[in-house]
Amino acid sequence: MHISASTLKGNKVVNHHDRDLGKVEDLMIDTSSGNVDYAVLSFGGLLGIGNKLFAIPMDAIKINTDKKCCVLNVEEERLKDAPGFDKDEWPNTSDAKWQSTIRDYYSA
Repeated sequence: MHISASTLKGNKVVNHHDRDLGKVEDLMIDTSSGNVDYAVLSFGGLLGIGNKLFAIPMDAIKINTDKKCCVLNVEEERLKDAPGFDKDEWPNTSDAKWQSTIRDYYSA
């Protein structure tokens, strides 16, 4: 099955307890392989202000087409402590050390 990137953008992200973890802001595509490697999740803040962004490996996300949401098997507290970034200062996603850190954190 395939879905469009625009279908995922803005979708709610919940954990396995159906707790709200934020929403998908964007998708990161590896230009050499053409694969979607990460979903960018916004979490925290109030009314969109102060949100922190997180790059979540797509391997760690399940898409629930019935509920039109993404499921990330992580507790809220773990997400709060996750390596994140500000909307104006994105990480170098090509950096192998950064990729390893993110994949290890989410066990992807």
